[in-house]
Amino acid sequence: MSSTGDSVASSKWLDAHYDPVANLYTFSSCIALSDLHGDGENKLVVGDLGTGVCNMKLKVYRGTGLLSESTLLDLPTGLVSFLMDLHEPRTPAIAVASGPFIYVYKNLRPYFKFTLPSLEVNPLEQDVWSQAKEDMIDPMTLKEMLEGLRDKAEIPLSVRSLRFLMLEPQEMENFVLLHKEQPIRRQTVITCIGTLKKNMADEDAVSCLVIGTENGDVYILDPEAFTILYKMSLPSTPTLMDVTGQFDVEFRITVACRNGNIYILRRDSPKPKYCIELSSHPVALVRMGKNVVVGCTHETLHGYTQKGKKLWTAYLPAPVTTMALMDLPTRGFQAVLVGLANCEVHMYRDKNLVSSIKTPDVVTSICFGRYGREDGTLIMTTKGGGLIVKILKRTAVFDDRDSAPGPPIAQSIRLNVPKKTKLYVDQTLRERENAVAMHRAFQMDLSRLRLAAARAYVKALESSLTPMSASLTEPLKMNAVVQGLGPSFKLTLNIQNTAACRPVMNLAISFLYDENLYSMRTAFFKIPLLVPGLNYPIDTFVECLSDKGISDIIKVFVLREGKSAPLLTAHINMPVSEGLALN
Repeated sequence: MSSTGDSVASSKWLDAHYDPVANLYTFSSCIALSDLHGDGENKLVVGDLGTGVCNMKLKVYRGTGLLSESTLLDLPTGLVSFLMDLHEPRTPAIAVASGPFIYVYKNLRPYFKFTLPSLEVNPLEQDVWSQAKEDMIDPMTLKEMLEGLRDKAEIPLSVRSLRFLMLEPQEMENFVLLHKEQPIRRQTVITCIGTLKKNMADEDAVSCLVIGTENGDVYILDPEAFTILYKMSLPSTPTLMDVTGQFDVEFRITVACRNGNIYILRRDSPKPKYCIELSSHPVALVRMGKNVVVGCTHETLHGYTQKGKKLWTAYLPAPVTTMALMDLPTRGFQAVLVGLANCEVHMYRDKNLVSSIKTPDVVTSICFGRYGREDGTLIMTTKGGGLIVKILKRTAVFDDRDSAPGPPIAQSIRLNVPKKTKLYVDQTLRERENAVAMHRAFQMDLSRLRLAAARAYVKALESSLTPMSASLTEPLKMNAVVQGLGPSFKLTLNIQNTAACRPVMNLAISFLYDENLYSMRTAFFKIPLLVPGLNYPIDTFVECLSDKGISDIIKVFVLREGKSAPLLTAHINMPVSEGLALN
């Protein structure tokens, strides 16, 4: 066991295995999880780069132990697991891209070798070598002619000619004698590989192989006959690839190229449909839902739509070494795992950092999925050849909020702005043409509104129609409520001290009214001490004495004891007494 997780991630991951001397040197493109024997138990398949010159091997791990290994003749550039037929038992095959070949293994045994088609040879180059074959030119003349072709020819030179141009003068004659009788061939190599479902999106559906080559071509191969079904061309050499869709329906191939651009290929379009121009070269590419996440050399992470529109940018603390998709369908959770050169692995949902893992060495490859019978398994290899296996706890919960400082998540949510209608466009044009007149009309209407509001305010002050009043000298506020249909009314006064901490005392309330219309049981009250913030209701009853269906105003005064000037004044419009009016 190893304590490779930090305090944040340790509660979410179990450290299942760590072998610092596993001697695994690989990248994310050469690692896959596959149920090779159809027993429901996934194995780890790794294309090991060895020393880069020798010891290249295809290794298969089961649990924490090495199950088998096979020697590879050249450096692997990619490895995928795919179902190539419908025969029972449904066991997937392993395709390893190496040089110009694809080695297909089934049941861990060599099954088929596919070779890329030869490229067109420059006819001028063939003519030059024919002259050398007939001893019509010497090696130095051959070198001069090939250098002229290399600088000007539209068709690149073959590997033989390029090797010849690298030789010292004393080695050229022997090279010509050894190779002049052999036909010239120009062969490209595979740079990246992926899989594309043939006609169904099911997990156990038959898949085609998709390969990118050094000369900028993308091939889709038939899964059974290994013939070329479709060919597409790119402006530059593809280095990273992500494939989605079905070949017989609709598909998208997202390719990052050596020129620093990302191209999106679609069905029935041999040329790229969209192009994304990056500010720095891409290091890793992952598709998350309908968006594409790209890690670049300038320590940045970018999100794009499948049409190439930029959505967001996240800045990283260290350069990106590798990336992989973390997909948990049972929880409906997706995130991007980003390996960094500072011995950390960050987990991002869009541009939000939701978790991080500390590793003992720089991570060079990441793979997440079902390993053995455990769904949430994270497998990583390190720069020093180590192997790390972690298992996601079933109780692990990842917050959508960003654990890094910055703007909130809501700021990155796009507003659902409706499309512009013809009415909107016509209205915009009308506003542009009549802007001055519309502004003048608006200012006129605004002035009239202000005048009407001022007049209404003055009228309310003059007639004191409002039952609410506030004092300018004391922190007091009062409002009145009249209840009842008549002839008896209940009058409630709510008095409040609006001061912050100072109480108000020695206050009294007096009523002034027409004694021919109304009578009150109590027309004078003493108010108790008013504590700040509390509401003090004071009730009294009013009797209507008139039977003519008329009403009047009752004036309320709040005074300080011993003073004649009121602190508060309120005028209450009494309702018409319904009871006497009906009589």
